[in-house]
Amino acid sequence: MMRWSDEQQALRAAAEKVGEAVGADHLERDGPGGFAWDGWAGLRDIGLFGAPLGAAWGGAELDLPTTMYILEGLGHACRDAGLTFSAVTHLVSTGVPLQRFGSESLKARHLRAVCAGSVIGAHAITEPEGGSDVLNMRTTAVADGDAFVLKGNKSFVSNGPIADLVIVYARTGAPGALDGITAFLVPTDTPGLAVGAPIEKMGLRTSPTSELFLDDVRVPGTHVLGAVGSGFLVLDEVMKWEILCGFAATLGEMSHRLERCVDQVRDRVQFGVNIGSHQAISHRVVDMRMDVETSRKWLYDTAEKFTEKQGIATDLAITKLVVSEANVRSALAAVQIFGGAGYSTEHGIEKELRNAVAGTIYSGTSETQRQRLASFMGLHKAPTVRGG
Repeated sequence: MMRWSDEQQALRAAAEKVGEAVGADHLERDGPGGFAWDGWAGLRDIGLFGAPLGAAWGGAELDLPTTMYILEGLGHACRDAGLTFSAVTHLVSTGVPLQRFGSESLKARHLRAVCAGSVIGAHAITEPEGGSDVLNMRTTAVADGDAFVLKGNKSFVSNGPIADLVIVYARTGAPGALDGITAFLVPTDTPGLAVGAPIEKMGLRTSPTSELFLDDVRVPGTHVLGAVGSGFLVLDEVMKWEILCGFAATLGEMSHRLERCVDQVRDRVQFGVNIGSHQAISHRVVDMRMDVETSRKWLYDTAEKFTEKQGIATDLAITKLVVSEANVRSALAAVQIFGGAGYSTEHGIEKELRNAVAGTIYSGTSETQRQRLASFMGLHKAPTVRGG
């Protein structure tokens, strides 16, 4: 079990304080999908966007588990899950890979602003036809002198409508090849780049999402992250951070939901007793508690392995499945426990269920994670052909 120092607890408390304030008007903004600009400023002021980044760029150089612990606190306190999602997207999709893979000149030009949150970052991976089939993406980057020309369309770009910088993944090699993808840092004011209208979504409405259109976008070769052909390695690193940090915030949301349900079943009286006296209700809340603790264990155990540079491919897939699916169960249970109040939009319970469904889709769908695990287990092995 993780032991948190006084300093770590103070950092989390600061995030919780800001999160509680910036998420206060979440219900008013959920319907129209309004982004919390004041909330972003509040998170920027406490240095959230530089938490794991280097001091040379204005960051705090916190390790991964500490960063997750802070984000868990933010998820616990902030009822605007869309704002939290956008904040994590910026941190892990732009800040982390720029520091890890960017050249010194590229970092000097952009990383301090990313770290400060004075610009907003996004990454463009998914395509309208490709979904999770990253290695066969259709967006291409063709070398032209000392630059590359990018052409194609991206879909479901989180932070797309508000982003200043986008890390675009494009094919520079053969389809399906591990070394056929390259990552590029592209300012959104680059000629030929167009951001589509915000996409209306079932949940996470306050996190703006859009398509991205690349029509012969010319990008200097110095804007390549890592090396040409190393985009899959960049994306693999990003996905590790995205799952661990993003679902740490989800864990915070689940913990808050559990506390709210405990209060509800203790305080609400029907037929002369509190509803927690009914086994069907109390067991449901116990299951919510088990999901929280199981999710916490998988998240922080996997983060510890990652920090120790152990292989985590299996652990990461299991972690993503465990937490995302537990969150949906937890949110559905909360709707049932609150009854009519849970189903109405007045109290924000149904919104949490809509938000939770997204977690089974982004960062690799549940089906994709199960396919990966089946592959790791050798279940996809081709049959042996025997001669007659």
